[in-house]
Formats: sequence, C-alpha cells, structure tokens
Amino acid sequence: MVNEQKRFALFLATGDSTLVKKTYGGYFNVFVSTFGEEGEKWDLFRVIDGEFPEDKDLDKYDGFVISGSLHDAFGDDDWIVKLCSLCQKLDDMKKKVLGICFGHQILCRIKGGKVGRASRGVDMGLRTITMVQDAVKPGGYFGTEIPKSLAIIKCHQDEVLELPESATLLAYSDKCNVEMCIFGDHFLCIQGHPEYNKEILFEIIDRVVNMKLMEQDYADKAKATMENAEPEREKWQTLCKNFLKGRSEQV
Repeated sequence: MVNEQKRFALFLATGDSTLVKKTYGGYFNVFVSTFGEEGEKWDLFRVIDGEFPEDKDLDKYDGFVISGSLHDAFGDDDWIVKLCSLCQKLDDMKKKVLGICFGHQILCRIKGGKVGRASRGVDMGLRTITMVQDAVKPGGYFGTEIPKSLAIIKCHQDEVLELPESATLLAYSDKCNVEMCIFGDHFLCIQGHPEYNKEILFEIIDRVVNMKLMEQDYADKAKATMENAEPEREKWQTLCKNFLKGRSEQV
C-alpha cells in the first residue's frame, strides 16, 4: 500500500521582507525548510492579503501553520476576523494547527483567552523559556528527553494575558507568562519563533528601528543576546514536526 502524500498549509500573516525574499525566496520557504519533510506538499495562503482555503478543502490537509505578524491578534481587521472563524472550524475538525507568535495568540483568542499588549513590554532577542515539567511527558513530541529549558528567538509586543481554561501551559519565562501551551492534541501554540535565525531577527530589528518603533539602545541589547548563544533550533524542529505529523499522542 502506498502512503498518501501528507499535505500542509501555511497561513502567512506577514509580508515578505527584502532580505527574506532575496536570501530565502520568501517566508514560505523559511517555514517549509524548518517544518517540512521530503515527499510532503505545502500550500501557501497569504491570509494577510485575504487568501484563504475553501471550507470544502480543509479536510485535505494534515496540518496547518499560522505565522507571526506585525498586526495585533486582538484586532478586528476583516482578514483577522476571517482567520479566527477559520481556526474555529479547524478546532471543530480537530485539525493539527501550529500557531507561532501572532498565530499562538490567535488560537488562544478563539479558545476564550485574553490577548493584549505585553505586560512587561516588547520582547526581542534570544530568550530562555522554562518548561512545565509536569505537563510534558517522556515519549511525547520532544522524544525521550524532556528539556528543562529551551532557547528561542522572541520578537513580539503582544502576548496572551489570560490563558483559556482548556489550555495546558507548557512553558513560561520571566518576560512572558505564556510562552507555550497546547489544546487537546491539535492546537500547539508557541510565542517565540522556531523558524527564525540570527539573520532574520537582526533584519527585523533594524527595520523596526528605521520605522522609529524602537530605540537604538533597545535594539543593541536585543542583538547582544545572540552574541554568544544560538536558539535550539533542532529541538524546536523535533517538537514541531512530531506535533504536525502526529508522531505522538500528546506532549
């Protein structure tokens, strides 16, 4: 029997920067190279531009990824409201959805959580988040060895202020109370960016400074967090791939 080709969709909630276009051919390629595997089919929907799959096509997909965004997940732009409605359908269908940054906040929003401006301010740079050991079990998405903490690139001004009752908190930090959570076995939410590398982060920081949205002093501090450290990308890839491909029952 031939295995059917697995199919995934990326809901892109941000535009492609000049660097990302030039170096990677767009954010779509960044995501697929991070979470995709040989033999899979990945489709791109630029939800920020109003591109959405038809309801009748949702069942064709094994999983979905929602990217970060410069927009607020608590906003009421037409495309954000439509994305929330679509995610509610995916929730009813128990489809696997990986929400990153903005995507993490959108999933928490539709499940009844509260999203708003980050209570401790903008967070940019490399951060270490602490895993909730009781919530993560051996043999789950992380594999046999559960890390006590993980380094990840952060880049956000909003956060989940109140976790929905149906969520299980998986990780927190001194900067953000909800760094990662899961709903059942089908919504995995991560505040940081498993797909980012140093080059992408630095370009975003420079762009934000040029837009006069951040002081140079803060930008320098954010860049300094990556002078002698790297995000633990392989561990994040393992977690996200195992989740999306359904390689374990739960975390």
